[in-house]
Amino acid sequence: MRFALFLSAALAAAGTVRADVPCGGSFPGFVNDLKEEAVSRGHDRDAVDRFFAPVRQDPATLRADRAQGIFQLDFLTFSRRIISQNRIDNGRRNVAKWDAVFDRIEREFGVSRGVLLAFWALETDYGAVQGDFNTLNSLVTLSHDCRRPELFRPQIFAALELYEHGDFDPATTTGAWAGEIGMVQMLPEDILTNGVDGDGDGHVRLKTSPPDALMSGAKMLRSLGWRPNEPWLQEIVLPDGLDWAETGLEHEKSVSDWQRLGVRARSGNLGPGNLKASVLLPMGRNGPAFLAYPNFQVYFEWNQSFVYVTSAAYFATRLEGAPVYDARNPDPGLSGEEMKALQQKLAARGHDVGGIDGILGSKTRQAIQAEQKRLGLPADAWPTRELLDRM
Repeated sequence: MRFALFLSAALAAAGTVRADVPCGGSFPGFVNDLKEEAVSRGHDRDAVDRFFAPVRQDPATLRADRAQGIFQLDFLTFSRRIISQNRIDNGRRNVAKWDAVFDRIEREFGVSRGVLLAFWALETDYGAVQGDFNTLNSLVTLSHDCRRPELFRPQIFAALELYEHGDFDPATTTGAWAGEIGMVQMLPEDILTNGVDGDGDGHVRLKTSPPDALMSGAKMLRSLGWRPNEPWLQEIVLPDGLDWAETGLEHEKSVSDWQRLGVRARSGNLGPGNLKASVLLPMGRNGPAFLAYPNFQVYFEWNQSFVYVTSAAYFATRLEGAPVYDARNPDPGLSGEEMKALQQKLAARGHDVGGIDGILGSKTRQAIQAEQKRLGLPADAWPTRELLDRM
């Protein structure tokens, strides 16, 4: 599964073109080569001709690809921006309307309804905004472009299989600019692998059928490693004197061990004592605090943005009745340029920060925590002006 708003790092980052993946040249010639490859894969030539007949190069797709912004918002700013009362109210209406579908999902896949509601809301506003790019045009255009053809070319042949099943129209199927389709924005390969006919009509139609979309999303989560009927994220209250160097996704303890250290749930009860979990401080030790369970890591399988993933997982808890987080009073963070300066200093000391991009991602957080420990600062992985100055 891919979020339409922010693609995973694999899709977002321009990498080295693999020599064995054809790209470039004349667009009509490129399409002819695709057709020949499709026939060599065993597809009927007449079906292949019909499938590729309407394809056109799409400059708008290339503009969208080139125009991706850098994600620099902090957790509090971003989560407040995307989690509106309207989205919560619409979630409640949808969970009531599709209650039987959510019951089935929980029985068959063990995925909580709040998790899928959050996907549905953040991907497409419950199906209202699914994207208007012609999917085949986008996939062929991005495959012809030589930035990342190895990521998009396989999706063309997956779309061809969907077409042969009656679940893809090359002329009218639309979605996000990078090829995601439907209410939960799945790529054609993902639909082939994890698509579910949730409404029993003999087709997998993620654009128009909420049961199909929600069931497919649940199956996709299971394929990514979701552990049935387990929690994913929970707001917590931390004791005074906690060793901040033990926080972060790289440090796990059993829930029982965290309880012995004085960690408690802000509302309700913590998960089973034998579950492994990490204390997550998206805004540092003076901001909101969460316990991240194994299922939280699954979120990173489709989106690499730490802030986006944390916001999506938190939103899922809100949709299931959790209170608004206690924002507390975080220390002021750094601007984008200051973050780049800090990343340069961290890289100069041998840390892998994942690129000098001004983004506080997981690798940068690890590097910050290591330097905070070295300098005798509270090692909560939150970048501050003091850390920048000390380095």
